[in-house]
Amino acid sequence: MGTTLTSDVDGTIEQVMRCADKGFDLVRITVQGKREADACLKIREGLFKKGYDIPLCADMHFQPVVASMVADCLEKIRINPGNFADGRKDFDEKIYETDEDFESERGYLIKAFQPLVEKCRDLNRCMRIGTNHGSLSSRILSFYGDTPRGMVESALEFADMCRALNYHNFVFSMKASNPLVMVQAYRLLAAEQYRLGWDYPLHLGVTEAGEGEDGRMKSAIGIGTLLSDGLGDTVRVSLTEDPEFEFEPCNTLCSKAESSVATNPVSYDLQKAVTPYVDTRDVTSFGRRQGVLPEQDEGDKIDVRGYLHRDGSVLNAVTKEMLTPENVQYLYQQLGCKMAVGMPFKDLATSDSILMRDPPSSEEVNSRRALKRLIEVSMGVIVPVEKLEEDPLQNAVALIDLEEAVARGGKLPKGAIRMAVTVNGKESEETIAKIRELNPTMILLNISPDLSILHASRRFFEILKKYDILTSVVHHEQTSIAEKDQFALSIGTRIGAQLTDGNGDGVLIEQVGETKPFSVDFLRTTSFSLLQGCRMRNTKTEFVSCPSCGRTLFDLQDTTAEIMKYTGHLPGVTVAVMGCIVNGPGEMADADFGYVGTVPGKVDLYYGKEVIKKGIPNGEAVEALVELIKEYDMWVEIPEEEEALVAV
Repeated sequence: MGTTLTSDVDGTIEQVMRCADKGFDLVRITVQGKREADACLKIREGLFKKGYDIPLCADMHFQPVVASMVADCLEKIRINPGNFADGRKDFDEKIYETDEDFESERGYLIKAFQPLVEKCRDLNRCMRIGTNHGSLSSRILSFYGDTPRGMVESALEFADMCRALNYHNFVFSMKASNPLVMVQAYRLLAAEQYRLGWDYPLHLGVTEAGEGEDGRMKSAIGIGTLLSDGLGDTVRVSLTEDPEFEFEPCNTLCSKAESSVATNPVSYDLQKAVTPYVDTRDVTSFGRRQGVLPEQDEGDKIDVRGYLHRDGSVLNAVTKEMLTPENVQYLYQQLGCKMAVGMPFKDLATSDSILMRDPPSSEEVNSRRALKRLIEVSMGVIVPVEKLEEDPLQNAVALIDLEEAVARGGKLPKGAIRMAVTVNGKESEETIAKIRELNPTMILLNISPDLSILHASRRFFEILKKYDILTSVVHHEQTSIAEKDQFALSIGTRIGAQLTDGNGDGVLIEQVGETKPFSVDFLRTTSFSLLQGCRMRNTKTEFVSCPSCGRTLFDLQDTTAEIMKYTGHLPGVTVAVMGCIVNGPGEMADADFGYVGTVPGKVDLYYGKEVIKKGIPNGEAVEALVELIKEYDMWVEIPEEEEALVAV
């Protein structure tokens, strides 16, 4: 998506050329009115003269007549069913007694839409019917609600109008800033297409994903999940960054998809290696499997209830070198502990449990004392059973392979307080069913590399459902990736695909290989970002920020960075930063507070869908946003460090 003013013909041509040189297959540009439509012809001609034939798509909102004009010169038109014919955005509730009452209002849509459809058909132009969760029409909202079903039905009625006029050169998109809503909407649309016997392409995207790691993570969760299921024909990663930076994550997600679908011989073999199972998922609704949490038993000398968290758990792998006296304070910090007089305590985003492949020996007194301090604040310390049998660690969690745990009847080694079992996906249904008798505290699901992680995991959860096994399952990902952006895209796809199915209670990311470039802190915070992106555990402010375009009325990158600086410490609070009014009020549905550009130099502030303060000068708006958050009692001050931490 271009970010220049479309009326700036030379600037837009230069940006489109940079995008084409980067490798993009299509560039979308904003068309607000007749002036921009006239500029589109000059842009198209200018690109041809420079030897660039990359297709251009006009992004249309509110302007049916202008859309028909721009179809004369551009290859594709994106229309938004939520505002194409309505002309304005409102949330007025309409009452429809019957389906017939609802259908009767289609007349004005047909009148507005038919000229564009006929022109696109006659000129062989392509169209994207692009539904957006944040800009459903009041008519759709009143009948279907703010739901994935409403998104799908909004698109289908425009598709019906296209088909009635013998026009089929269109694609669908179902974008939302919430990856779960986005995934459910696309799956529902795909199911409807199967039911209707249709096969129109799908353009995938998580809208207003944001910037940096979080933006890439959300996109991987949504886009990567669908591509892994074989859904999607084109993609756009929507980042609050310059458009050229969107190519690499797009390309990475597509490459991962090509390597994971059954048309790839290697992927085909991985899928065939999974024992056949029946997939009982219901794509028409979303539900989350809720694993049971550890309970305190009589006689327990420490509190085990903090080993897992009800909203999703984060586990970290730790080495014994990190526990030495010169390093342990740094480790406490890396695990997200709050410090008081040199002692660690759990905080909002502290690791729930840790995995130690090779714990310090009982002779390493200081390191054992450091472990004891973590155990005393209800942090689980998970250690392989063979290590505990060699040298017991009091109140450790014994990690045992499932088949071995069955063979030994669930017997714990000396000193162990609980058991965790590891599963690789090759186990028989009979063996998996025995988890119910073993009653471990948690399952670490670490799928064997010679199986498809997606299908082996789904088989495992189907067996758990069949036998009513409610043990918490932690997705255990072992990785050798060394680049941060690639890492976020990888785990967002591989683990996010399971969490968007509603399956999984936590994340453990363990680095393997000779080089281990990421710190414990980075792995911990990235894991929390993954859980938050999957709408599980909130540990920081959630930002919904659009990627900028020709409609934007302020510098989105700088403004978003400033807002994050002042409000990034508010877990449970969602702030939407919108450069214009097109999707602004609608996206407030998924946010607590909104910062929306309305006229040049001025913004409006929202609480939910309601505008609270209007026409605030840009220079005063961030401070006004902070005051608004305080007015609604959702502000907390940034806590001062109680003790300086020593970084070694």
